[in-house]
Formats: sequence, C-alpha cells, structure tokens
Amino acid sequence: MGQSAIDLPSRLLLNLKPWRNAQAWRIAFSGGLDSTVLLHLLALLAKTQSLPALSAIHVHHGLQAVADAWPEHCRSVCAALGVSLQVVRVQVQPGASLERAAREARYLAFSDLVQAGEVLLTAQHCDDQAETLLFRLLRGAGVRGLSGMPRQRPLGKGHLLRPLLDVTRAELEAYASEQGLSWIEDPSNQDRQYSRNYLRHQVFPALIRRWPQAQATMARSAAHLAEAQGLLEELACMDLREASSASEFAWLGLRSLELASLVHLSEARQRNALSHWLEPLTRLPDTDHWSGWEDLRDASGDACPVWRLADGELHRAGGRIWWLSGCWLRPPPAAGAWQAQASALALPYNGVLSLTGQIPDGPLQIRYREGGEVMALPGRGHRDLKRLLNERGVPSFVRGRLPLLYKGDQLLAVANLEGLDGSAGGSWNLHWQPPGEDLGLR
Repeated sequence: MGQSAIDLPSRLLLNLKPWRNAQAWRIAFSGGLDSTVLLHLLALLAKTQSLPALSAIHVHHGLQAVADAWPEHCRSVCAALGVSLQVVRVQVQPGASLERAAREARYLAFSDLVQAGEVLLTAQHCDDQAETLLFRLLRGAGVRGLSGMPRQRPLGKGHLLRPLLDVTRAELEAYASEQGLSWIEDPSNQDRQYSRNYLRHQVFPALIRRWPQAQATMARSAAHLAEAQGLLEELACMDLREASSASEFAWLGLRSLELASLVHLSEARQRNALSHWLEPLTRLPDTDHWSGWEDLRDASGDACPVWRLADGELHRAGGRIWWLSGCWLRPPPAAGAWQAQASALALPYNGVLSLTGQIPDGPLQIRYREGGEVMALPGRGHRDLKRLLNERGVPSFVRGRLPLLYKGDQLLAVANLEGLDGSAGGSWNLHWQPPGEDLGLR
C-alpha cells in the first residue's frame, strides 16, 4: 500500500484490464476527493490508451442547501477534462437511517442508467473497505457482511466495479495534491452522528496510532472473508441443485424448493443454502428471526406454516417451500361476469384467464372458492371440490385464488387442473396464467 501516487494510473489500468472491452465506462462522480481522483485518472489514461467511452453521472440528493452548487462544480470539472456528465436528481425516502436511504436512492438511479455491456466505476478505496468491515462487525454481521464491498457485482443491465479498493485515502490525497485538483468537501462528512463518520474521525485515528497499517490489514481480512463467502456460495449451489427438482405445479411460476432435500443437511448448511436462495428476493433475516425457518420446517405434516420475511413469505405445502410476494400476498377481489366473446379476462391481482375451444353457453361467471363447492364429473357423480383439490395436492395458498367457472349455480370448471378444467368434455378448456412475482429491486 506504500506505492507512490505516481503509480496510480498504471495500478488502476491493471485493475481495469478485464473490463477494457466494455461498451462504456461510466463514473459515479460526486465531486468529492475520491471520485475526482478516479475521474482525473481515467481522463488522463484515455489520452494514451484505447479505453471504452467515458462519461460521468452525478446524483443530486437535495438533502442540504449547499449541495445545490455541486452539479455546476461537477459540470465544470468534467468540461475541463472533456468528459460528458449526466446529472440525476433523486428523492430520498425518509427512514431511520438517512445514510442508507440516500445510498439506496443513489444506487437505484445508477441501476436505471447503466445499460447492457456498460460498467459503473465507483471510487471506494481501502479505507472505506476497512470502515465497512468494522461497521458491520459492530452490527454482528456474518461472513457475507464481513466480506465487505465486493470489487465487482451486477448492477442494472451492466456491472458495478470498484477499482480503487487497493488504494488508500492517503494515496488519493497525495495524487490530488500533486495534480492540483479541487474537489467538494461535503459538510455532512464531519457530522459525528453518522456512524461511518464517527468511525472515521474518532475510532480509526486511535487505531492507526497504535497499528499504522490497520486499514490495509482490515481490508485484507475482508478479502479473505470474501473468498470464504465464495466457498459458502459454491456449497449453497450444490445443496440447492438437489433441492431444485421440478414441481408438478411449475405452471404457478413461483420459486420453490423440495423440503426433504434440505432437512437432511446440517442446520448451518440449511441456513447457508436458504440465505443464498433468498438473497435476491428479500432482505435477509437476522439471527433471532431464523427461528421462523425452524418453525416452518418442523411443523406437523398437515399444518400450513408461514415464515414472514421483510419482502415476502415462505409457505410450506406439498413437501415443498414456496416463495410468495407481490400480488400473491393480496386476496383477489371478486372476478365477476365472463363476457363470452372476450378472448381473455384480466383478474384483479390474480393474473389472466382464458377460454379456448367451444365456449359454453352463458351467462358465465368467475368466482373463487368459499367452501362447500360441489362439482359434477362425468362417470363420478357429484364430488366436493375440497376433496378434488386434496386428491391433486393443490397447495393451500393457491386454493383461494384458483378461478372457478360457473353457469348460474353450477360449477363448470376449475382452471388448470386436468379433468376439472373442461378438458374432460373435450370441446373447451379453462386456462389461468397466474400473477408474476413482484421481485422489486434488491
């Protein structure tokens, strides 16, 4: 970490070597020291190297009055370097942590802007990585959290890359001084009420007085933990491959896992596999809330347990666990009459229904199960719908939203269930396209 700031261009170019064929490099440019140095380095390299097209993005949060002058500063810097700039204004949602809300708004904007084949370059450095490690350690994070900020990860349609993670803040300051650069000093960076600022201004100076290489060694520990997390993810993929057998209800379009393949694993491997599976879907539970998984896993065979998480729910049915989110968590309102001439019927919060073949004489109506329904079947007489659903092992969370086709008080068909969907008569068929998952932005 002791190299001269003069070495920075060659070190940066080496770190960016795998990404030289990207469609474009877009720089997250706040106007502060770190991103100013990154922008200057890239503009300098572009004069002698064949690089992807460079452009910068400045996100304006509007959280403090002084920030209103920053976009103009960023424009002047970019203009002097011959780099185009896009200024994006975002709305920061109120919440317990202003830091986190601003970060989420910023990365949501980046995600929307970065296109396929493009790379967003951000200027986090070695000191930032050390602060991240200590901050997360104090919050009780596991291996995933303690691995720190990844050097690269998918972002929107492209990728995010942090090419300065092996560079210290002192090296960036030395480079900026040598080059005579000017940058924005954000007043909020001095506010000790923010946890990261407290660590930066109060804790790390004391650590560095005793252990001068503290940031470098902590960043190295984060790299070791990132490698360990990679091994855990490989193990999770192996365990999930066995649990990802096809379900006869694949037409639901829901993610599910076979429970039996998970329960024979150790509890640590169960949590590891489920964490990997859930990570793209929801904020992961803390240690205390993993008892919800044990309750769901160990419930009696005839129970319908539910584990409620931040962004959805896990249900257990038919020997599988199912992820439900979005529309699946809202009971569908009454569907109403079916217009026989319509080719499809959009069901509120419940997908789309279609009738194919020779449509039965009307008037027809779509309803949902309330209990006590009876259906006449060729050669079998009248049968309780509940028993018919039990025979086919229809998951309990599906039963209340399966579309039922009625003519008057006569139940004609149950969508998607062979033999009950009208196909027994051979002349028509009731097909339901369930609602898609609302995954949101993770």
